[in-house]
Amino acid sequence: MSVNYLRISVTDKCNLRCIYCHPLSGCDFIERKEILRFEEIHHIVRLFVRCGIRKVRLTGGEPLIRKNIVHLVRKLANIAGIEELALTTNGVLLEPVAAELKDAGLQRINISVDSAEREGYKYITGFDLLPRVIKGIYKALEVGLTPVKINTVILKGINESQIPALAQMSVYLPLTIRFIEYCPTSKYAKPASAYVPNSEVRKIIEHKFGPLSPVLVSDVDGPALYLRLRNSAGTIGFISGRSSIFCQKCNRLRLTSDGKVSPCLYSTHHYDVKKLIRGGAGDEVVLDLLKKILHEKSGYTKLNSPEPEFSMQNIGG
Repeated sequence: MSVNYLRISVTDKCNLRCIYCHPLSGCDFIERKEILRFEEIHHIVRLFVRCGIRKVRLTGGEPLIRKNIVHLVRKLANIAGIEELALTTNGVLLEPVAAELKDAGLQRINISVDSAEREGYKYITGFDLLPRVIKGIYKALEVGLTPVKINTVILKGINESQIPALAQMSVYLPLTIRFIEYCPTSKYAKPASAYVPNSEVRKIIEHKFGPLSPVLVSDVDGPALYLRLRNSAGTIGFISGRSSIFCQKCNRLRLTSDGKVSPCLYSTHHYDVKKLIRGGAGDEVVLDLLKKILHEKSGYTKLNSPEPEFSMQNIGG
């Protein structure tokens, strides 16, 4: 698998407190001076492109709370060699800025939604903001930030009842509803017992709506299995990171908001690129490190690394 995809966490801060990520009881943030500046992100991405990176996704925390995020999108979109520029958001701040993001060069967007019902959404995120998120989804479709993908994490005893309603969103709207298996990552999150395998999620969907059929999608190098309900406008995806291993298909690296490159989400191993850049290292020195990271990527996977405790808001998912 060619490693051509970089996910960038532009901030560790978020305007929600989801119970499986970073709830209200655990608000420890990285010092502002340690967060990568836009010019540093641009510099790192430009060098990564020279090493074969072609896809870039901005994440967080919540990337839309980062001041002047549209400016960063525009700078990255102008880097020759980037074929796809995307962003993952919780959607709370999306509606008023969606058109600007599109005009700046953003091509597609993922939106996290774990309940189709307001009370359930409030329980999971800590805030009653689902109507605002729904407006953001419609605006993303309107301005052409497509395909619009909805990321959903199902937790046992919390939002299992929402599976049919979430899946049904793909029937009436051209959305991809992606069910992502829960994996606890920090002491603040819900325990491992909250895990629901995607095999169970699929059974619930098919019991309600009938069989799902395979579909061909453009991003076949990703980990998701894409299916479709009969006569639906959109699709349903399953990302089964706990019940299956797809390390051999992984094409991505992660750049944390404080400037560290992680070859694998579940590895304790990382490379401090920010330290090199702020220390005055030249491009060739940084390129040598990036090439080393790409070469060693296959050596740091979930298969042979201890699963660390970390917050998803720091590493960007």
